[in-house]
Amino acid sequence: MRGYTQLTQEERYQIYILKQAEYNQAQIAELLERDKSTISRELRRNRGLRGYRPRQAHHLALARRHGRAAPRISDEIWQQVEALIRDEWSPEQIVGRIKMEQGVGISHEWIYQYIYADKHSGGKLYRFLRCQKLRRKRYGPYDRRGIIPNQVSIDERPAIVDSKCRFGDWEGDTVIGKGHRGALVTLAERKSRYTVIGAVRNKTAKAVRNAVTKGLMPHKDRVHTITYDNGREFTDHQGMASDLETKIYFAHPYASWERGLNENTNGLIRQYFPKQRDLTTVSSTEIEYTMDKLNHRPRKSLGYRTPHEVFFNTRTSLTVALGS
Repeated sequence: MRGYTQLTQEERYQIYILKQAEYNQAQIAELLERDKSTISRELRRNRGLRGYRPRQAHHLALARRHGRAAPRISDEIWQQVEALIRDEWSPEQIVGRIKMEQGVGISHEWIYQYIYADKHSGGKLYRFLRCQKLRRKRYGPYDRRGIIPNQVSIDERPAIVDSKCRFGDWEGDTVIGKGHRGALVTLAERKSRYTVIGAVRNKTAKAVRNAVTKGLMPHKDRVHTITYDNGREFTDHQGMASDLETKIYFAHPYASWERGLNENTNGLIRQYFPKQRDLTTVSSTEIEYTMDKLNHRPRKSLGYRTPHEVFFNTRTSLTVALGS
C-alpha cells in the first residue's frame, strides 16, 4: 500500500476544474489517481464560505501544517531544478526524481516560491509551468458516438487489465483539431503510462486503423488489449484486432473515467497541441518531440520513474536527461 502524500497546488486546481465540470468525487479520484477518501477530505476540510476555491484551499492546507526550517540546498541542486523547470517538468516531478536519485529532500512549495520570486524579479520561469485544461463532459445527439458493429463491452474485459500488473493493456482516443481539421490518435499503456501518438488528416475508420496499427506494431508483443470510447472513428476495430492480434473493448458511453489514463494523457498532449491548432499541419517531428517529452517525464504513480524507463525496463540519470 502506497503511503499518503499531500495534494499539490496543481491537483487542487484540477479538482476545482473537474467539480465545475460536474464530475463526482469517485471520478475525480480516478482521474487524479488518488483515493476517494483523499478527495472527500480535501473538499470537506479546505472549503471556504464561497465554496471550494483552489488557491484558498491550498493556503488553508499549508496553514494547517507545522512549518519546518528548510535545509540548505546547494547551488548545484538549484541549477538542476531550474533546468528541469525549463524542460517542462512540474515541481512535484522534480522533487520526486531528485529525492529518488540523490536522496535530497526539497519541498515542491519551495520550487513554486522560487518560480514566483523569479517572476516578480522579471524572470520567465513561470512560463514553463503546465496549465492543464481538462475537458468537460459532452452531451447531446450531435456527439461523435454511435453504434459500432460487433463491439465488445468493457464489462467483458479480463479483470487482470484493472490490476495493471502486466504490460500490454492500452487505452485509445482521438484529440481533435480546430474546426475538426485533423486529429491525433493517442494510445496510453496502463502499467507504464507509455504514450504513442499518430496524426491523421481526417477521422475516417481507415485512417485511424492505419495510425493505430503503425503506432503499436513495434510493440506488438505487448498489445494484449485496447480499450476505446464509442467514437465512430473506431468502427474498424476488428481490422485493428486482426492487424495486432489483440482484443479490443469499448467503455460505456459518457464514462470517461473508465479510460482515466487516456483522458489525463490527452490533457497533457493539449499542452503541445492546443484546441486552436489545425492538426492537419502537424509534422512527424512535432509528434516525436511530444512523445519524447511525455515518455521521459517522471510520474509520481511510477515512483518517479519515467514511462520510458518502466516500459523498456531501463534507467536514465538526471545528468543524461539534462543533456550534460
